[in-house]
Amino acid sequence: MTLHRTRFLSVGITAAVLSAALAACSSSSSPTGGSHAKSPVVIGASLSLTGDFSADGQAFERGYELWAKDQNAAGGLLGHKIVLKFLNDASSPTQAVANYQQLINVDHVTFTIGPFSSLLTGPSAQVAHRYGYALIEGAGGAPSVFATKLNNVFDVSLPVAASTLPLINWIASLPASKRPKTAAFPTSNDPFTQPQIQFAMARLTKLGVKAVYYKVFPEEPTQIKGIADQVAAKRADMVVLGSTAVPTVQGFTQAFIQAGYNPKIFLATAGPDQGAAYLKAVGHLNNDGVMVPNAWYGGSPNPQSKKMVAEYIAQYGGTASGVNADVAEAYSVGQVLTQAVNATRSLSNAKIIAYLHSGVTLSSVQGPVRFDSVGENLAATAFVFQWQKNNFLQVLPPGAGSAAVEYPKAPWGK
Repeated sequence: MTLHRTRFLSVGITAAVLSAALAACSSSSSPTGGSHAKSPVVIGASLSLTGDFSADGQAFERGYELWAKDQNAAGGLLGHKIVLKFLNDASSPTQAVANYQQLINVDHVTFTIGPFSSLLTGPSAQVAHRYGYALIEGAGGAPSVFATKLNNVFDVSLPVAASTLPLINWIASLPASKRPKTAAFPTSNDPFTQPQIQFAMARLTKLGVKAVYYKVFPEEPTQIKGIADQVAAKRADMVVLGSTAVPTVQGFTQAFIQAGYNPKIFLATAGPDQGAAYLKAVGHLNNDGVMVPNAWYGGSPNPQSKKMVAEYIAQYGGTASGVNADVAEAYSVGQVLTQAVNATRSLSNAKIIAYLHSGVTLSSVQGPVRFDSVGENLAATAFVFQWQKNNFLQVLPPGAGSAAVEYPKAPWGK
């Protein structure tokens, strides 16, 4: 509300009356007070709507939009309608940085939420930090994101470094005669993939699994076929692939099929978790037995997750197994932001940051969320999932809720 002071001033108005009028106007335009319609809360993100991470970026967009739709139906944030503003970074870290600078300095968004991938999250968090913004995100769990020890970055998802531990522990539980004897460890040159592959290789080597191949490669279409052919030629019992997206897993799958190579275990760090997009890329006969580490899947018994999955299917179609895990990561970001705003009764980034560092445990469709001093989610649990006959199943760790591991994996085309 704009106060035209010249129209209110008169000889008969006292200073006290003027002060009260000003206070009333100030209250009506504040985030939490007044009876007038409240201005929207604009929340901005840079998303990879095109480029190498486009499948992930588009899934994140759906997750964010689904959360905003649900939260607006529940009254928005402190009565303010949520408006999302997305800028396309074309999967480029440089463009992501420029996008967050625009969102903060030109568009003056109230909050920023994260992009896809650790590669883009790290530099984006630094921009947000420069201007005092929290960056709650769901796909920036690499050690490099937290190495700078910024106080404003909060990853609601599973920290990536030890994500393969359930598989490693399962292999350790097998009789020595049944364990894989050799393994190949190709990885893209990405801060998300390399720590996972190095961790897995070190742990498996200690178990007596011989590393017959390790190479870091640029995750570019022209490079994948040659690397995959090198891996196939080694005929290792097991392949742990450091991938960030569906096209890389698709390229390796096609090369393995052409070479007649079917490892007993094939785990990719990302790609198989992308539901229908993955099935479409590799084919419904070439996914059986493929594994991926994650903290969520469409069949999760979490009541919040069940509700989100039902809403997603109603809006976009498909099945629970076809829901991309990125959707849940993005939705969780919104849930954490909602809880922080409600707890602080504030739209202040400084208060949000302080609250998220207070040690409180929050809830999400992915499970509990509790941040350490650098923004990692200490409460997240690692799982390994496996495609079995076009169904995406939790298989590790063994126990309640987990299906039996398919080992060795089914032949391609079956």
